[in-house]
Amino acid sequence: MPRKLLKFLILFDNTNLLYFPGQFLSGRVLVELEEDTPSLGLHFHVIGEGVVRLRTPRRDRPADRESYIDFRMRLLGEPGSAPVVLSPGIHSFPFKLGLPLGLPSTFLGKHGWVQYYCKAALREPQGLVHKNQQVFIVMNPIDLNLEPPILAQPFRCEIEHKLGVSCMGSGPVLCRVALDRGGYVPGETIAISATVRNHSRVTIKNTKAALTETISYMSGGKVVHMETRELASLRRGKIRPGQSDEWNNQQLYVPPLPPTNLRGCHLIKIQYDVYFIIVPKSLEKEIKLQLPIMMATYPLRSNDGTLRRKHNTHYPTTLPIFRPWLEEKAIE
Repeated sequence: MPRKLLKFLILFDNTNLLYFPGQFLSGRVLVELEEDTPSLGLHFHVIGEGVVRLRTPRRDRPADRESYIDFRMRLLGEPGSAPVVLSPGIHSFPFKLGLPLGLPSTFLGKHGWVQYYCKAALREPQGLVHKNQQVFIVMNPIDLNLEPPILAQPFRCEIEHKLGVSCMGSGPVLCRVALDRGGYVPGETIAISATVRNHSRVTIKNTKAALTETISYMSGGKVVHMETRELASLRRGKIRPGQSDEWNNQQLYVPPLPPTNLRGCHLIKIQYDVYFIIVPKSLEKEIKLQLPIMMATYPLRSNDGTLRRKHNTHYPTTLPIFRPWLEEKAIE
């Protein structure tokens, strides 16, 4: 009757599987056997890696890869030593290691990922190898209070643009946009103020403010794929020639977003922007003002430690790990 391995598990002490850089990753490998089992060793491997994969009719393999953790240890046995006989019953092999500082956060995207996982392998003398694998999550938070102070200051942008065929008496469209600051966390609102003066002969169909997320996948130092999605938006009506419109502290809500900090990853970049868009009624292209912002994990606090909470701000109790909108069509 062949030997039977009843259980072979990797169990973390932290049952929610969420870790921060600098913390200890600890737990045990649990082996339950039905009878005496000789073993050449129990190998344990901790891996953290970033991968970009492009799926095309001619290609379905990693375009690029980089390593963040590659740590191996033996939990049982020594190289070249005689097999160790494990008796029937449950055996527990503990492990503990410190996670390096500066790890990029876990990220799962459509064309790439940053993932962390442990692998265990129990080897028998006749060549049989029992394997198991367990994923864990790394979150590297961003605290706005530790970022450059300029992110707490108002952020402004302006443009002057000609619409239509240049002719006597036709002036430009003037637009000035301001955000109340340059850094936010999910649950807050982005305060947008803007002035649009239409000195042209073309009617402006509408104006729009949109919060977008852009994910760039890199290989060989070059961007091989980019996708942008709109996460929230506000819109106002038409502006006729000679008229103006004012956005006075309009509030654009920041929805719950995965707490992603990919600093330290050179393959995947995530950028958040507020776009202020002027849509002409003619066939001319939209006028876009791009205002990059930082999306953080911990909000700004005052000198006494209290939150700088706006009225009606409700911070979500939990944030999603995955981006459910990744399967949706991106903005062209």
